Amino acid sequence: MAIHQWPQHQRPRAKLLAKGAKALSDQQLLAIFLRTCVSGMNAIELASKLLIHFGSLSSLLCADKKSFCSIKGLGTAKYCQLKASLELTERYLQEQLSSNNVFTNPKQVEDYLAVQMREYTREVFSVLLLDSRHQLLTYHELFHGTIDATSVHSREVVKLALEKNAAAVIIAHNHPSGIAEPSNTGISIIQKLKAALELEDIPLLDHFIVGRGDITSLANQGKM
Repeated sequence: MAIHQWPQHQRPRAKLLAKGAKALSDQQLLAIFLRTCVSGMNAIELASKLLIHFGSLSSLLCADKKSFCSIKGLGTAKYCQLKASLELTERYLQEQLSSNNVFTNPKQVEDYLAVQMREYTREVFSVLLLDSRHQLLTYHELFHGTIDATSVHSREVVKLALEKNAAAVIIAHNHPSGIAEPSNTGISIIQKLKAALELEDIPLLDHFIVGRGDITSLANQGKM
């Protein structure tokens, strides 16, 4: 049955207008985005098919053009629309975060890193430099590739912190294809970096690991 034949209160757009976007399921939100149906399927059914095919909403949103356009009913125009929507969302969040980047708890940092590092496909080691009020001075990506003891140089982090006159430092790196849990090597790197920064009276407040769906704070785990 076509969606326009459904009772008014069951239609995704009507539900959004009546109750707000948060009241909608992933399937319903995706149906509004898709707008169109394909032969034998309305937009809700197509949305359901897509979520099953890609396994999750995040996998669908991060799909490359070839994978996305391989689904009947989707094409280049819809792919461009999806990527433009994602970029608008990211810019909005970045603007909101940038207007009040005072980090007083780990959740604020997690929200910031989710925007910065969400779609990275390789490992990135990043540094957040803070002033004495824990307001963000700068976010800087220092190292790329596999993060190990040979690739992360404490002196580079210390040098950057001194150049920017940072009062405190937070570091983060991502696990593009894994769980947001620290390795023994990672903990060793953090200990060396923390000691190097302490020589300059700059505290290392936390180390965040950004996984596919989770972000872990080592400070919260008592590993700092």
